[in-house]
Order: sequence, then C-alpha cells, then structure tokens
Amino acid sequence: MNQVGPVVQIEYCTQCRWLPRAAWLAQELLTTFETELGELSLKPGTGGVFVVRVDGEVVWDRREQGFPEPTAVKQAVRDRVAPEKSLGHSDKPASSEISP
Repeated sequence: MNQVGPVVQIEYCTQCRWLPRAAWLAQELLTTFETELGELSLKPGTGGVFVVRVDGEVVWDRREQGFPEPTAVKQAVRDRVAPEKSLGHSDKPASSEISP
C-alpha cells in the first residue's frame, strides 16, 4: 500500500459507546487536514480507551489529558503533520508571540 501522508488513528471504547465522539473528531480532522493526511482510521477498543495517534505516536490520551476539545487535537496533529499550517481563529499563539 502506498501512503501519501501521515496516518492518524483514533482508538475509542466500544463499551463506553464512544464511536459517535470518535467519528465526530475524525470528521473535524479530515476537514481541517484535507490534503495533509494519508489516512485516518477508527479503531474499536475497550476499557475506557480514547487515544489519538499520528504515525503510531500518541498525541492525545483521555486517561492522561481528559476528553479533548477538537481544537487541542487539531493543534497536536498539526504540530506533527503540517507545523506551518494556520488553524485560523482556533489557533493559540506560541508563547513567544504573547505580549507581556
């Protein structure tokens, strides 16, 4: 299989019925990164899992960070797949850009 770009995986808990949340987040990421991603998959899991990975690297884990706001996940994904991409109004400025 020839991959064009990074692979994002959202693993979600089927016991918790988190498929709608995972699908919604997938839609947000696919809309934001239309040309940057090579693949986005949903992976059923159990035990309260809700993890977002980019090329196998965990960028969000519900157990450590709580449920993500889409903006936070978009920023984490952007930082790995398209660091130069602006996320518009939902982008938070780098600490060096904040006025004292």
